[in-house]
Amino acid sequence: MTTSVYTTAYERRLKMVEDVLTGRTELEGKAARDLAVHVLRALDHIPERVR
Repeated sequence: MTTSVYTTAYERRLKMVEDVLTGRTELEGKAARDLAVHVLRALDHIPERVR
């Protein structure tokens, strides 16, 4: 039996930013995830027409 796990769009975006941070910096684990949360929060507050 296969069980699928639902991943939200936010979780996918968070993982993408976290992967970039861990790949381009020396950040790892919780530090990369915490910074990814801040980056997404900042990006989400930029008006759509500006993005």
